[in-house]
Amino acid sequence: MRVLLTGGTGYIGSHVAVKLIESRHEVVIIDNLSNSKISVLDRIKKITGIKPVFDNIDMCDESLLLGFIQSHSFDSVIHLAGYKAVAESVSDPHKYYANNIMSALNLCKAMKMGAVTNIVFSSSATVYGHNPNVPYYENYPISTLNPYGRTKAFIEEILKDVVASNDSLNVTTLRYFNPVGAHPTGLLGEDPNGTPNNLMPIIGRVAKGIITKLQVFGNDYSTLDGTCVRDYIHIMDLADAHVKALEKMSTSNGFDVYNVGTGIGTSVLNLIHTFEKVNNIKIEYEVVGRRPGDVAVCYANANKAMMMLGWKAIYNLQDMCRDEWNWQQNQDLIS
Repeated sequence: MRVLLTGGTGYIGSHVAVKLIESRHEVVIIDNLSNSKISVLDRIKKITGIKPVFDNIDMCDESLLLGFIQSHSFDSVIHLAGYKAVAESVSDPHKYYANNIMSALNLCKAMKMGAVTNIVFSSSATVYGHNPNVPYYENYPISTLNPYGRTKAFIEEILKDVVASNDSLNVTTLRYFNPVGAHPTGLLGEDPNGTPNNLMPIIGRVAKGIITKLQVFGNDYSTLDGTCVRDYIHIMDLADAHVKALEKMSTSNGFDVYNVGTGIGTSVLNLIHTFEKVNNIKIEYEVVGRRPGDVAVCYANANKAMMMLGWKAIYNLQDMCRDEWNWQQNQDLIS
């Protein structure tokens, strides 16, 4: 299968590219490199032996995207491109609405013009908002808390409408929980341009001494240790879910949505202490005030993905912590 992978040089995209290549799919990547590095392509080649075709394309440029897709022949699209920092979306909502939604609209138009009928869309557990009933099921109501989450919810609705207007289109939406870790080789991991926003890479940078101390936002939640509980999923499990979703579309049609998580809730302090134990290293942290909008507990019920896609997370929390530290240590050797 020839797959267009948008945002394919990013954290999630690079690992999805590896899984696709290992599953004998042909991968073509487009990315504007706003939050990733071109060197990722060489790292993918080191792992798989194949360097994906790449083009530097901003998906908000409609004519450029249309021309690119019409000049190629794709069987499917995996759409990962988009801004993803929750805090930044709150401070600059226009940036998120303009980029994330416009790029999705342009992609839908380009797919129609290029006769591409299959798309896997990268959504997020943030669409569930402040739902106190855990675990989260796919049929829970949508109730987003920030502009980033709303862009994901809006794009899901756009894709539903597009499917309703074209019964030949197949859409699979994957609602991610909290991707962490790195490729077991240490050649790929989360490497944003600038300061990371997510917990695990910050822990890794504290371990390396790049950041002095980790901030834990609140220890007065109604959880076992007072810190927020999340469903952390290894990036390789998440990447595998994309391949399973892509291959399932050959025998299905219409719109469907799946949670992609382990179904296990892990507190912030538990993640820190597991990282310390697995890697025999001390993580300095301090407890500060809660962040606005953080929910106390969020984890998935992923039974639907297991039953319908044949997918299940196989990596545990120790694997996530070990692979993250391996990646952090290895960056100095491969940069």
